[in-house]
Amino acid sequence: MKLEGMTAVLTGAGSGMGAELAVLLAARGTNLALVDRNEAGLDATAARVRSNRIRVSTHVLDIADGEGVAALPAAVQAIHGKSDILINNAGVALAGRFDQMSHEDFKWLMDINFWGAVRLTEAFLPELRTRRAGHIVFLSSVFGIVAPPGQTAYVASKFAIRGFAESLRHELAESRIGVTVVHPGGVATAIARSAKASAGMDQATATAAGKSFEKMLKTPAHVAAAKILHGIETDAPRVLIGNDARMIDIIQRLMPVKYWRLMKRQASSAKSLTTIPTLPPTD
Repeated sequence: MKLEGMTAVLTGAGSGMGAELAVLLAARGTNLALVDRNEAGLDATAARVRSNRIRVSTHVLDIADGEGVAALPAAVQAIHGKSDILINNAGVALAGRFDQMSHEDFKWLMDINFWGAVRLTEAFLPELRTRRAGHIVFLSSVFGIVAPPGQTAYVASKFAIRGFAESLRHELAESRIGVTVVHPGGVATAIARSAKASAGMDQATATAAGKSFEKMLKTPAHVAAAKILHGIETDAPRVLIGNDARMIDIIQRLMPVKYWRLMKRQASSAKSLTTIPTLPPTD
């Protein structure tokens, strides 16, 4: 898929991997509709890419807002005249075990991580069907492959994204729309540090755990972004990012029921996964 001259709708564009995706897309000549609830971050990303002689628009939007998402395609159409690529990158983290979460905690995360992507797909799919070529990207996680303890809400959202993306790919197999699901391992972004604390956990504890966990996030965001773009260009159905993601994928395939026993033993010896029960390493 040639990206030059296409228009990409990119959520979570205000920071981290979203911002790096915007920079790399702009370098390929892709027009950008940048979406984020953080207006300052959105403006900063837009400033980084506008020198590429492409058309750039910014859209301040919380993707949990159903009415706002429904209105987004018309806003993009008014500025760009089309949309060719949808990248569902926005996501949040929630610190704490299931018994520490309120129903509102769980719903908040699912509304963004899962339902946000579903709403956006529903909103943009009719337009993508009219294009000569289209593509949808879903950011799952290594926690859409394995399910560690202490991550019930996050894992639920990322397994749901994986299943939705794979089923949608099969439904669109005879169309001109590609679907890629991405499973990052530990990518160096601020999502862990900025995780929301569950009702039964104080924010200071969640923030401290997130800062500690960040030391293990090894893959630079721009490297992860480059792999995602390669996945779009080659119409890859699945993209694993990082040696950690590839290793975890292998372990899960070999030990689909008992994988966590092995990973827990490795964590105890290497002290590399000791905070996994508290915070996710992705997005």
